[in-house]
Amino acid sequence: MTSPDFVPNYRWLKPFVQLLRQGVSPEKIALTIALGVVLGVTPVLGSTVLLCTLAAVVLRLNLPAIQLVNGVVYPLQFLLLIPFYRLGAWMFGADASTISLEGVAALIRAGVGQAVRNLWVVTMHALVAWLVLGALTSALLYVVLVPLVHQMWRRIHPSVSSPHGSLDRTSAGCADGE
Repeated sequence: MTSPDFVPNYRWLKPFVQLLRQGVSPEKIALTIALGVVLGVTPVLGSTVLLCTLAAVVLRLNLPAIQLVNGVVYPLQFLLLIPFYRLGAWMFGADASTISLEGVAALIRAGVGQAVRNLWVVTMHALVAWLVLGALTSALLYVVLVPLVHQMWRRIHPSVSSPHGSLDRTSAGCADGE
């Protein structure tokens, strides 16, 4: 049996545990993770650090935490690039038969400038696909993460029910203040 203050000792989890100990709300941490994941896989290479920084500043999220999540999902950005290109092409009725990792790599080797010009429309289509899926994914991640982060918060602070009032408000879907 584990003690109520037991928190798994995973290296990637430690920064979030520290945020909980510093009084950052579970809702803010859940939002930070959800947005870090979604913004970290945008199909526009080189944009994730800026997007995560903007989200952190505008929404008053923890900048190092969102960048940590961004870094963790960085490999997923490459894995999802071609699927986003193909989904975007499908959404706009464009020809996706030439979209492949080899094709994109060949374009880049031929010249970055030419690759950007050739991939501009493909990337814009992929960006629309990402926006649609990203909105759904971030909402789903947030809904799943809030109770998990609250549970972790209770393990760290077993004598207190919630950092910002009753957990009943949040669990009933009324967390409109975060």
